[in-house]
Amino acid sequence: MSLTDHLLRPLLAQPGRPLLTHYDDAAGTRIELSVATVANWAAKTANWLVDEFDVEPGDAVAVLLPAHWQTAGVLLGAWWCGADVTGETAGARVAFVTPEASGPAETTAVVALDPLGRGLAEPPRDGSFDYLAEVRLCGDTFSPAFPVPDDTPALEASTVEQILARCRASAEKSGITAGDRVLSTMDWTMPEGIVDGFLAPLSVGAHLVQVTDADPAKLAARRDAERTTKDLS
Repeated sequence: MSLTDHLLRPLLAQPGRPLLTHYDDAAGTRIELSVATVANWAAKTANWLVDEFDVEPGDAVAVLLPAHWQTAGVLLGAWWCGADVTGETAGARVAFVTPEASGPAETTAVVALDPLGRGLAEPPRDGSFDYLAEVRLCGDTFSPAFPVPDDTPALEASTVEQILARCRASAEKSGITAGDRVLSTMDWTMPEGIVDGFLAPLSVGAHLVQVTDADPAKLAARRDAERTTKDLS
């Protein structure tokens, strides 16, 4: 079973429950996503990766993105179809990058990181893909064409089974449980930041409040407004 199946399947019993709240202090935005909304973005991403790039279990997909709600959809979508997420573009079927970055047109997906989920204001000039414009047309559900065994590489060549063990151990070390609301200012670096800052709370069903480009002066207000119970930094 894919990493995404392992993580999301237990949570979909309560699809309307908030799962991820994202603040971008540099942009001054806040967005809250339910379990169902996160799953829909992941499904759209997985469908697009399979249909456009023929991604199969074990194929490398590069993700060079900051901690962001759209990055969550990209990561979970890549894992849903069995991809091995990496920080290296060499050999990757596709590389997800920010608008400031560039890469080969045929294998680069530019993620606008717009708080409302809008695509790029103008099509990429080099012919690469506007991720948000592309995935919006894809289905909200995903059925893997191939089984994803637990020994499939999932993150920097570590297997699904290994990553699950690492993120659950990280949650236990941090004392995070299903009832927690976790305020995190961690960068989703590859692979430690993704495991500790994103997957650990998700693996136990905690609500993650992710603050990107955090303004230290606003963190106390964020804790009060979101009623958070744990911090990650």
